[in-house]
Amino acid sequence: MGVGALEICVLAGGVGRRLGSRRAKAGQLLGGRPLLGHLLDTAAELGPHAVHVVVGKGGEEIKRCFQGRGIRWVAQPEALGTGHAVMRAATGFGAGARVLICLADTPLVRGGTLRGLLALQADLALLTVELADPTGYGRVVREGGRVTRIVEEKDASAAEKRICEVNSGIMAVSQGRLKGWLGELSRDNAQGEYLLPDIVALAHRDGATVGALQAPDPLEAQGVNTYGQLSELERAMQQRNAKELMAEGVQLMDPARFDLRGTVKAGRDVRIDINVILEGEVVLGDEVVIGPNVVIRDSRIGAGAEIKANSVLEGAVVGAGCSVGPFARLRPGTVLAEGVGVGNFVEIKKSSIGKGSKANHLAYLGDSTLGEGVNVGAGTITCNYDGVDKHETHIGDGAFIGSNAALVAPVKVGAGATVGAGSTITQDVEAEALAVGRGKQRAIAGWHGPRKAGKSKPSKGKSILDKHEAKFGPLKAGSGKSGTGGKPAKKAAGQKGG
Repeated sequence: MGVGALEICVLAGGVGRRLGSRRAKAGQLLGGRPLLGHLLDTAAELGPHAVHVVVGKGGEEIKRCFQGRGIRWVAQPEALGTGHAVMRAATGFGAGARVLICLADTPLVRGGTLRGLLALQADLALLTVELADPTGYGRVVREGGRVTRIVEEKDASAAEKRICEVNSGIMAVSQGRLKGWLGELSRDNAQGEYLLPDIVALAHRDGATVGALQAPDPLEAQGVNTYGQLSELERAMQQRNAKELMAEGVQLMDPARFDLRGTVKAGRDVRIDINVILEGEVVLGDEVVIGPNVVIRDSRIGAGAEIKANSVLEGAVVGAGCSVGPFARLRPGTVLAEGVGVGNFVEIKKSSIGKGSKANHLAYLGDSTLGEGVNVGAGTITCNYDGVDKHETHIGDGAFIGSNAALVAPVKVGAGATVGAGSTITQDVEAEALAVGRGKQRAIAGWHGPRKAGKSKPSKGKSILDKHEAKFGPLKAGSGKSGTGGKPAKKAAGQKGG
């Protein structure tokens, strides 16, 4: 049997009625990415000559997600079954090609398993799986150990329904054989569809060799028809991710409470606490420590940096030895140089913070450039938005910004300058200068705030102690008890001691 160039056909036309979603099944998210994306990444490991993806309703949305991937998209306007989907794609298969047919909703199949399937010397090779509960799957019928046909659940007899070896839907077949068998498919079945597994019986009839490889892990062949099944795959995938990371030397405090929704490159001695979510492309340097409940998306964290509890980072670059959080938010465009300190309830957006600078609490820095050794006090904000445009703030090396300052952009604060606490700065501040922009403080003697009608004026000069002694008499020194002469009050009749 000659083997031609490998072409992969992915069936992604399922609408997922049982999911109750407007999104096509192939577009449902697993680990933060569409199901189809996982299968395409695995397929790419095999180095195929061509990739064909069959889409149905909602296909335009799926195609937008994978632009630039060199995919030949095939439309299946009518949902007439898996056989019909392959018929639509088959017109584009190269003559003599080896065609690997996969399902978009089996995202956990491994590249090694597919390579093993392709290695079978057979005209038609099937990937099967043994399930304790095979309900809903097509059963693999054997005679004398040889696969003779696949029978769908709705068409199976009581005896056939007890078979636990099921069809995964993944198969490899030569283009020439496939073309002939597709032409013989019919819709004479309980589903009224062209069923691709029916080619197994045709292959057996023609004396073609039918091989079967059983998947080492049933999850590799598990499809998605309900959100319950999707959640099972999510947890299985996260456990797989966790094991792989720990094998590479990352310490996960609790692998069951870690989610990777993208890719991560980690150095040595990285420690990650519970409930951490890594999304997109994340790079962690050596000895990075990530606290609990942290979300990091598309960011780079330098060696020795610590991201403390409940912080959120997106599109940020964090330099070596930085400390971020707890409860900090770094938005896209944030760049922290070495040794920067960003404390609790500090938000930074599209800003560059110089080496050793600190904003330890309750601050907002947006569209800003800070030099080295800058101190930003609590409650400080850069007023970067005028309602139409964003404006920049520049703060020089060693500047000291006092607490509760408002820097109204565009504005510059020179190196070594000091901004007094509570100031609103609207003009540039020279280097080494002190800038104070406060309203003049006044004290109004004898002022009383508004009172509700019927309330008498509080007596002047009387403390709580004065009022207490006026009612109960003076306190006896050292007694710690109230009452006349410092003696305890008599008990009411019938009151028991305690």
